[in-house]
Amino acid sequence: MFEGIPTAPADAIFGLTEAHGKDPNPEKINLGAGVFRDEHGKTPILEAVKEAERRIWEQEVSKTYLAIEGDLRFARDAQRLQFGGNHPLLDEGRLLTVHTPGGTGAIRIAADFLKAHRPDTTVWLPEPTWINHPQIFDAAGLAIRKFPYLDSDRSGLDFAALLAGLEELAAGDMVILHGCCHNPSGVDPSLAEWNQLAELLGERRAVPLFDFAYQGFGQGLEEDAQGLRALCDELTELIICSSFSKNFALYNERVGALTIVSATAETTAAILSQIKMSVRVCYSNPPAHGAAIVATILEDDDLRQRWEGELDAMRHRIHDMRRLFVASLDQRGVELGPEGNEYLLGQRGMFSFSGLDPEQVERLRQEHSIYIVGSGRVNFAGMTPGNMDRLCDAIAEVV
Repeated sequence: MFEGIPTAPADAIFGLTEAHGKDPNPEKINLGAGVFRDEHGKTPILEAVKEAERRIWEQEVSKTYLAIEGDLRFARDAQRLQFGGNHPLLDEGRLLTVHTPGGTGAIRIAADFLKAHRPDTTVWLPEPTWINHPQIFDAAGLAIRKFPYLDSDRSGLDFAALLAGLEELAAGDMVILHGCCHNPSGVDPSLAEWNQLAELLGERRAVPLFDFAYQGFGQGLEEDAQGLRALCDELTELIICSSFSKNFALYNERVGALTIVSATAETTAAILSQIKMSVRVCYSNPPAHGAAIVATILEDDDLRQRWEGELDAMRHRIHDMRRLFVASLDQRGVELGPEGNEYLLGQRGMFSFSGLDPEQVERLRQEHSIYIVGSGRVNFAGMTPGNMDRLCDAIAEVV
């Protein structure tokens, strides 16, 4: 049975992390995987998380299974985080949320649900997008098309091209949209552009899947939700896939949420019954611990305040590294963009395209033990004041 099975290529992101781990160079730098690191290059456990875990450990009395849809308390808290505490959707019965193993799990369950009940759905992906998006929808058996997102030098949004690229949208098609901190570019629409997108989707009766992996890492919790709320003002049907890996630094707890908005409470109930069927045959029910941490923090005023302070600090550190990176390149006379490096300061979140080409990326890896995705995408959270000079000296050499 197993003879002749070919070796699969290494994952573009996790394979890079594996190669970095094997590199014996003590000064190696990993700018690949989307993981937050502090100024010492470590991924911390947040103090609010530690305190929440202590309380959970003291109070929990069982390790029995969760329901198929997961932790209902967490689901309600996730809704409030996305929509705000007073949004009408919270009480209209048109909203459902199931607790999933990470944002990836949420996207896969959404894809399986569509394949089972709307198999002719075409999924429209921005070009570029998160590297796992096409793999997930292809594995689910859904048709994929792409639409343009960035301008020619990958430094800004080409909104006119985006709209033109979606001219062939059909009723029932699904459009993947990054909620904030677009991965891999860091380029987000403005509020006015979100409103135009909402109008277009409404006119074409297409449904957005809002990939919300970085809430709080762009401008702030409320500011980063403006795109989602603009869509909700215009549309009656949405899918939202949320991750809590980044904003709670709960990477290995795999905490996510799949939220669906439909036109009526009756439709929502029917969708929930089918989503539960999809979950049952995929992973049966989600892990409990990470969701309990999130719910414990969001439902306690003191813990929430502490968490928001830590989230702000993570966001500011990333922004500080953007500024230091640009200043360090400028000092060396290195220009990564066609008009310098300033474009990096207008982008948000962990990622941006550096302007480095695959050959330069490979030289950085081979000659300097600096690990960057082949597309040139860099993770600013992997930069520190201590490694910035070495990084920028190496970039100056290869360009």
